[in-house]
Amino acid sequence: MKGYVQVLTTVPSADEGAALARSITSERLAAGVQIIGPIRSFYWWKGSLRDEQEWQLVIKTPGDLLAALENHIRASHSYETPEIIATEIVAGSNDYLAWISAETQRIDAS
Repeated sequence: MKGYVQVLTTVPSADEGAALARSITSERLAAGVQIIGPIRSFYWWKGSLRDEQEWQLVIKTPGDLLAALENHIRASHSYETPEIIATEIVAGSNDYLAWISAETQRIDAS
């Protein structure tokens, strides 16, 4: 996928959110992650209606990193089925989108 996406996921604690945000940005899978919360989530899980406190991560990345980001979230997340929803960014300031591209470039340590 070309262009840029905003990815949402939720976690059960602020600490898990910070750890996931740190690992995502450290691996340069996203230029930035915001953590919003706590939020109150109502959802069905295995036949029961749940009412839980969660934290939401808002992740901005180039579309070509989406698959790697999804793999990273699945491997690092404590939920059996983590929320991973990507929305295409259809417009944004040129400076901001250029920043996303620049900050997700892997830097060789050689």
